[in-house]
Amino acid sequence: MTPKMVINENRKTPYDKGGGGFTLLEVLVAMVILSVGLLGMASLSIGIIKGNAASKEISSATTCAREKMEDMARIGYSNTPAVNTTLTDSYNSITQYPGCKRVTVTTVDTPTTDMKTITVTVYWDNDSRQVQLKTFLAK
Repeated sequence: MTPKMVINENRKTPYDKGGGGFTLLEVLVAMVILSVGLLGMASLSIGIIKGNAASKEISSATTCAREKMEDMARIGYSNTPAVNTTLTDSYNSITQYPGCKRVTVTTVDTPTTDMKTITVTVYWDNDSRQVQLKTFLAK
């Protein structure tokens, strides 16, 4: 007896046309889902970039105010103005911070005698945004 060779005709190769691939509708749905996800990521990225820019502006304004506070603390109580004064550094007059305006107010005998209150306010974005720092100097 000779062995018979059995051929399975029901077996399909990957190249056979018979339900093994994706339909056009499935591909279109996948593309819509992917594009919605990518658009969401793009808008999220834009929000992050804007947040970083605002954070940078606040940090720069705070540093500008802090530098003035350190200058006032360095010169000490006796060398600061003896009367209530306001000193304004206008826009483009501060070398490192051309987009900022700085107002320094010295108030004498507040909150008590022999004390001075130094308030530094930094404005930017055409005075629509501000940062304010206060400190006290004593005799």
